Amino acid sequence: MTSAPATPRPPFSAILLDFDGTITDSAPGITDTLAYTYEQLGMPVPAYDELLRWVGPPIMDSFRDLAGLDLPTAQRALEIYRERYLDRGAYDSTLYPGMGLLVQDIAEAGIPLSLATSKPELPATLMLEHFTVAHCFTVITGASADETRSEKADVVEEALRRLNSLSVDLSNVVMVGDRIHDIEGAAVHGVPTIAVEWGYGTDAERAHAALVASTPDELRSLLGLPAADQPAA
Repeated sequence: MTSAPATPRPPFSAILLDFDGTITDSAPGITDTLAYTYEQLGMPVPAYDELLRWVGPPIMDSFRDLAGLDLPTAQRALEIYRERYLDRGAYDSTLYPGMGLLVQDIAEAGIPLSLATSKPELPATLMLEHFTVAHCFTVITGASADETRSEKADVVEEALRRLNSLSVDLSNVVMVGDRIHDIEGAAVHGVPTIAVEWGYGTDAERAHAALVASTPDELRSLLGLPAADQPAA
């Protein structure tokens, strides 16, 4: 696995933020949609714990690696999954306590912020709008509609490209996420990661992060933001 870059230090010039398992507890909508997809394909539905492994990684990788599907079947599965997810699953999620306010405070602090998720941009944008925090993001970066950009390293690269096009200072960027895909994908571009404990990653995954936050309040501190009940200086 890729080793993590040096320990990050605030103040950060830009922040990249993962979605599933970092901002939102989106597992219920994802696992329910996956169960539906398995049923439509005539395949046995895995146990819930197995379906949780899908939360975070690019979905086409999981269709291949976790479901063992060939490419044509995976493409059909993706169509089934997306239609159901956009209709129902995307809204079966909740903001982790404190994360909505944290996103707003990042924006109010004037720190450029990009979403960096392997979820396609359309559902990610719809969900951010649903939680009324989409306006807090300088750019919203996710997987492309055709999944050609879904690996986290590619998503991070695109997020950095978009921020750079807006003349954002990229000298001290940090990634915040919950899975090894976030850590390794950011490390490809020399970006350190703060891993969060409330998501779907394991201790073994978080061991590769530069820093670990056990609560949104601790993350707030690591990002150099004041406590939620204190005014900014």
